[in-house]
Amino acid sequence: MRALVQRVTQAHVLVAGEAVGQCGAGLLILVCAMQGDTEATAEALAQKIHKLRIFRDAAGKMNLALKDTGGAALVVSQFTLAADTRSGNRPGFSTAAPPVEGERLYLHFAQVLRDLGVAVETGRFGAEMAVHLVNDGPVTIWLDTAAP
Repeated sequence: MRALVQRVTQAHVLVAGEAVGQCGAGLLILVCAMQGDTEATAEALAQKIHKLRIFRDAAGKMNLALKDTGGAALVVSQFTLAADTRSGNRPGFSTAAPPVEGERLYLHFAQVLRDLGVAVETGRFGAEMAVHLVNDGPVTIWLDTAAP
């Protein structure tokens, strides 16, 4: 699985002008299931993000994790994280999981974060979404479970 994690002071996602998910201070997580990903992959990524020390401590150092801050998460599916741009100018997305599997793993990922005690809201899988955020820092981290 791939995720783009952004530390935010607030974020929300709109579908057809209607707010479907939001969070205050915490993380906006754009996530994409890849072919071959499993529930175990989703669980490992959720655990990693839950423990990722990217929040400031009292000294201003990035020493705290989402689990330490009590922050929330807005999880948004984004198959374009699977973009292959090695050839030509039009990205290919053939390495993304098929839609049914992608949605199942996306929802499982969000549920694992909830089970870890994080307040989680989501976007709407497969919908055209407008994502609004106030990036804190800015801090943006790319994670890929297939990376060495």
